[in-house]
Amino acid sequence: MKTVRRFSWSKFLLFLLFLIIFNIIIAIGVYIFETAPVSSKKTPKMITIEKGENYYLIADKLKKNNLIKSKTFYKIYLKINSPKSLTAGDYELNESMSVSEIVKTLSDEDNQKIDTIKITFREGLNIRQIAKIVEEKTEIKADEFIRTVTDKEFLKSIQSDYWFLTDSIYNEQIFYPLEGYLFPDTYIFDKKTLTAKSIVKKMLENTGTKLKKYEEKLAQNQTYSIHNIFTMASLIEQEGVTAEDRALVASVFYNRLKINMSLGSDVTTYYSAGKSLNESLTKAELDDCNGYNTRCVTMKGLPVGPISNFGLTSLEAALNPTPSDYYYFVADTSKKVYFTKNINEHNQTIAKLKKEGKWAA
Repeated sequence: MKTVRRFSWSKFLLFLLFLIIFNIIIAIGVYIFETAPVSSKKTPKMITIEKGENYYLIADKLKKNNLIKSKTFYKIYLKINSPKSLTAGDYELNESMSVSEIVKTLSDEDNQKIDTIKITFREGLNIRQIAKIVEEKTEIKADEFIRTVTDKEFLKSIQSDYWFLTDSIYNEQIFYPLEGYLFPDTYIFDKKTLTAKSIVKKMLENTGTKLKKYEEKLAQNQTYSIHNIFTMASLIEQEGVTAEDRALVASVFYNRLKINMSLGSDVTTYYSAGKSLNESLTKAELDDCNGYNTRCVTMKGLPVGPISNFGLTSLEAALNPTPSDYYYFVADTSKKVYFTKNINEHNQTIAKLKKEGKWAA
């Protein structure tokens, strides 16, 4: 006769209790890990809290600056602890701070950095334009900033600190050695220690951080050097607006380089002539043969260096051009870009734009 085992509710409940306690322990462990410091780095990172922002709205900002591991667990912390409201201002944080330390710092307006200045450099600016903004926002004259970015002794003293700076920047034909190497972004500077050199160093540090994920791909390129790719990205920045257009502009330029065809890019002429894109170019400027002007009939290949400080979209286009058989492009008055395969198609597009009043002469 078989013995029938009876279901034991006591054992089941004991197992269930054990399972609940185990999951609670795991959850607490995950919570502690996810709200712990991101790293041991204590490099200051200035975070600007805008008027009207709250703790939840700045989650993206904190994550983008690598100050929190998880936006989800950051928000769980906020739900549990309900910190008091934020006060607009600049706050200094770092990666060695836990979520609780970050929230505690932000909850005390006495931690605001009032001796700071915020400066935004948009994508596509060149060194001359950056120097002008520096002069407008600080007591540093544009000429002083220009002298700093062209001081080869200073540049050589810091070159080893930045993996992307090579000896290519010292070409005698280059106007400004750091053109194309100062990442466009919004920066917070300490007024007490603000100098042209400190601005340059902070911008270079940001370039290194923003471009770190591209380092291996840049280094492994067998055809073009880092300086070449930066130069290409700077042209793309000026010639295209959308990511799609920029990837095709890159394709046109690379296609031309492959057959030793002049790039024929007006933006290089504007740069070499020291003019803005809103000004007119003279025939002498179009024909001027120097290290930058790709409209010069005898010039083949890339300019001697970058002509602007580009954003990530342009760099990605330079690294990953859209394959095509286009060799020409032209933009209309609304900045729409038209791509064509040969000179006849190109001229037909221009004629059509002129007829429609869309020709951006």
